[in-house]
Amino acid sequence: MLNKIFISDTIAKIKIRKEDQIMNILKLADLEVKEIEEILDNATAFKSGQKKVNYNGKKIIANLFFEPSTRTHYSFETAELKLGCKTMNFEAETSSMKKGETLYDTVKTFESLGVDAVVIRHREDEYYKQLENINIPILNGGDGKKDHPSQSLLDLYTIKEEFGHFEGLKVLIVGDIKHSRVAHSNIKVMERLGMKVYTSGPKEFKDDDLEFVDFEEYLPQVDVVMLLRIQLERHAEAMNINNEEYNKKYGLNSENVKKMKENAIIMHPAPFNRNVEISDDVVECNKSRIFKQIENGVFVRMAMIEKALS
Repeated sequence: MLNKIFISDTIAKIKIRKEDQIMNILKLADLEVKEIEEILDNATAFKSGQKKVNYNGKKIIANLFFEPSTRTHYSFETAELKLGCKTMNFEAETSSMKKGETLYDTVKTFESLGVDAVVIRHREDEYYKQLENINIPILNGGDGKKDHPSQSLLDLYTIKEEFGHFEGLKVLIVGDIKHSRVAHSNIKVMERLGMKVYTSGPKEFKDDDLEFVDFEEYLPQVDVVMLLRIQLERHAEAMNINNEEYNKKYGLNSENVKKMKENAIIMHPAPFNRNVEISDDVVECNKSRIFKQIENGVFVRMAMIEKALS
């Protein structure tokens, strides 16, 4: 009897140690500030060439995207390839999910195939709660309207690259706050790092837990203006103003850019609606860091992947 108890206890301890070794990155709230800083530092090292990691094809990562994506999907895949990983790209429309297979069974299948980690984007909030028995790292590529950790990290990286610090910076996030996982993810982590975050936009897009400020009043005061796309696919209600009015009242056009602080920057998680939240001539103006964000996203995701695999 004692031997059985000893063996059972030993198996339990082994299982706990195995689970402790799995490094999921599901939301930034799960990471300590020092862990966030470590990822950003490693991204800097990857970008400068000071840090080099090559898995020489010995690691396989599956990208499971249940929503359309360009930047996040292919940024992750580029990062994986730069790290010398092999990649698999899942297509829900041609998978057994069309036959009724669950999300858990789909991910468990990839684990059983010997994949070393999965990147998942899903339309459902906190989809990962269905995956508690998965024994390979899960990197959240965005869930519903809740979190988008890799986007928040690349935004932080771009801000730190620009200003050298976070403490005391003022950020104005403008647009469809209510339906934006980028906004919800960014607000929390930015405030943890000492930034002051304001939100603005049409009242239809206000989150019940946040207070909207006057866009015109706060535009000249902030260091970062982060614009958001109007996510019409996530809600049924239409705006009470047309695109031209939106651009004038809440968008960045050449006239509004002139009102910004001299060293202030423009950010956008993309894709963007040209001439709605941002005018054509502003997308690549000297204040815009939109394509720099995309560039930085590769190095940030390299750092995330390395952390998960190590």
